[in-house]
Amino acid sequence: MVANVVIAVIAAIHVYIVFIEMTQWNKPMGLKAFGLDQDFADSTRVLAANQGLYNGFIVAGLVYGLWADSIAFKVFFLVSVLVAGLFGAATSSRKILFVQALPAALGLIVLWLGW
Repeated sequence: MVANVVIAVIAAIHVYIVFIEMTQWNKPMGLKAFGLDQDFADSTRVLAANQGLYNGFIVAGLVYGLWADSIAFKVFFLVSVLVAGLFGAATSSRKILFVQALPAALGLIVLWLGW
């Protein structure tokens, strides 16, 4: 039960990320969320939308894992979030470690503990 709540929260975080990356990237909300300047955001808007789409697939996998009660789906998509979060923290912003990687690690731990 606890694992499912954590996974649902992670999915919700990614719904928010999808929204920002796909619709708000070069608007005040996106500029603030990602610490971007307007010129950079304008020139990378299409790339961000593509990135948002991939985050949407993360949401779909996590939601399917919850709906089907599939441990395999849950683990696969939590590991995917963890790896993406670690890579993002190493290459882009440490903030990603706390927004993506740590929640995914927590999800994996509580899933492994059977909570």
